[in-house]
Order: sequence, then C-alpha cells, then structure tokens
Amino acid sequence: MTNRLNWHQYFMKIANLVAERSTCCRAKVGAVIVKDKNILSTGYNGSPSGLPHCTDVGCLVYKSITPDGRTEENCFRTIHAEINAIAQAAKHGSSINEADIYITHTPCIHCLKVLINTGIKNIYYQHEYKVETIADMVEQAEINLMQVEF
Repeated sequence: MTNRLNWHQYFMKIANLVAERSTCCRAKVGAVIVKDKNILSTGYNGSPSGLPHCTDVGCLVYKSITPDGRTEENCFRTIHAEINAIAQAAKHGSSINEADIYITHTPCIHCLKVLINTGIKNIYYQHEYKVETIADMVEQAEINLMQVEF
C-alpha cells in the first residue's frame, strides 16, 4: 500500500498551489492545463501583468442580470484563472487542443465557452461553483466535467 497521489490528485494539488498567487479578494482560483501528463501552462485569477491588483487597490465589481433573472457580480479588474492559463499557453506557443484542465472551481459560463473553443474536452475541478449555470452547455458541447476528490 502506498499513499502516492493519483494523477488527478497531483494536478489538482498543483492547481491549489497556483491559486495561492491569486490577487482576487473574493476567491482564489488556480488552473493547470495538462496534456499527456505534462503541464503546459498555469494560471490564477488576478489583474493583467503590470496593472493594479484588487489586493492593493480594491475591486471593481459590477452587477449584471442573467437570462433567468439572477444577479451576477464580477470584477472588471481581474482575469479568471482559466483565461490566464490559456493566455500563458498561447504566449509560449503551446497547443492546448485536446488537453485537460484542472481548476480549483468549476468554470464560469464565459470561461467554459473559451475552453470549448480551445478544444479542451476534460475539465477537472475540486470545488463546485454555480455548476447549474453551465450544465446545459457542458452537455451540449460533450465536455467531461469531473470532480477530483482527495
């Protein structure tokens, strides 16, 4: 018997470590894009490089109404972890088509749409976050959304 982490636990632990770099005051989120058991890129939620961070100057939260009438709150200052991981891969010329992503939380609807367009088919997450808002799109896009447990 061994206590060795399986691959999903290993990459999720790395996503949690990446999340510690987050400069978001509301939630620390980390993402790791993996292909063939190799890390291609990482990302965390925070401001674009060189711009002020929420932890330093405060949040720029705005409210919007979803099609079903719920109020959503987002921050103008930050970029989500998934988008930062995709940007990092693009910046360094790494193809993420058919890669997997490990995220500390389920993606928002906007990040899910981008993940679909990048060719990622497997999304692994640790914490469920508003999964009901993405369920239909996950099914329609034939994305595998799976929770990693420790």
